[in-house]
Amino acid sequence: MAEPSFFPIATSLSFSEVASLSGVALPDGVDPARRVEGVAPLETAGGGDAAYMDNPKYVAALAGTAAALCFVSTRFAARVPAGTVALVTPAPYHAFAKLLSTFHPQALRPGSMFGSAGVAPGAFVHATARLEADVTVDPGAVIGPGAEIGAGTVIGPNAVIGPQVRIGRQCSVGAGSTLQAALIGNRVIIHPGARIGQDGFGFAMGPQGHMKVPQVGRVIIQDDVEIGANTTIDRGASRDTVIGEGTKIDNLVQIGHNCVIGRHCVICALVGMAGSSTLEDFVVLGGQVGLAGHLTIGMGAQIAAQSGVVGDVPRGARYGGSPAQPALSWAREIALVKQLVAKRGKGPGGSENA
Repeated sequence: MAEPSFFPIATSLSFSEVASLSGVALPDGVDPARRVEGVAPLETAGGGDAAYMDNPKYVAALAGTAAALCFVSTRFAARVPAGTVALVTPAPYHAFAKLLSTFHPQALRPGSMFGSAGVAPGAFVHATARLEADVTVDPGAVIGPGAEIGAGTVIGPNAVIGPQVRIGRQCSVGAGSTLQAALIGNRVIIHPGARIGQDGFGFAMGPQGHMKVPQVGRVIIQDDVEIGANTTIDRGASRDTVIGEGTKIDNLVQIGHNCVIGRHCVICALVGMAGSSTLEDFVVLGGQVGLAGHLTIGMGAQIAAQSGVVGDVPRGARYGGSPAQPALSWAREIALVKQLVAKRGKGPGGSENA
């Protein structure tokens, strides 16, 4: 059985076109008409492929690559083998990403699972919903009353778009996702299984039981946001949950009600944000970070993976640990604990205790 090509190559480029696209100068003596037919990792790249390298762990792979050309920083340029053209740039990964997007444009955002256009048989679109031209709705999807969807947007199979939901132009809503009480901007990517706009976790607790508090806010997602598979974003209780422009959210993230996330934040997998927390612009949360409620994480702050944040974090700070603290203090604390453990493990004369 032949192996399928899930993301076929859309084009080929000359060396001069690659250099122009990435903003890199070709070295002297290189044939500008020579062509690049694809992209590949260092280890498997052949004479028609482009590759990149920006991590010292892959120095050996760089030395042995057969790639036609390779994006590298100045630091590693001398390690590029003689048969490979070095394209020197301060940002090899960014240059490679531009090239990858040109060769594989279909991988930039999810398209129709059926390769179709328009409303497919088996989809249900309510009579009062409004769809602009060039909207694709795959089989099994449900578009509720009063919903509005902008041109070029793709709704995947079995996705559910609730009443009055607004979705902008050139968006992708993945298979099996559900959206309700939400306003979605342009060029938003929502991967399969995401849940957006369901009840926040709100209860007035008391000795007679816990009374449910109605959640009457919305979710507002601004332009160019990407939301990973099986991520959940609760709607606000009395005010809106907001995801700022350009923010990227990984898979399996939980964002509680009333959270406000700024522009161009990065939230890695398995993060949990309790209700009413605020991330200012350009915040980075590593994998499995947990935030207590009603906190503010200042602009540009970075929180290391698996940290537990229980207080506000200043702008530009680097925090880690649980409870989270400034990264330098955290590192010193870990080093001190290791020293104490090492000392306790040795008996008189430096011998190991049983």
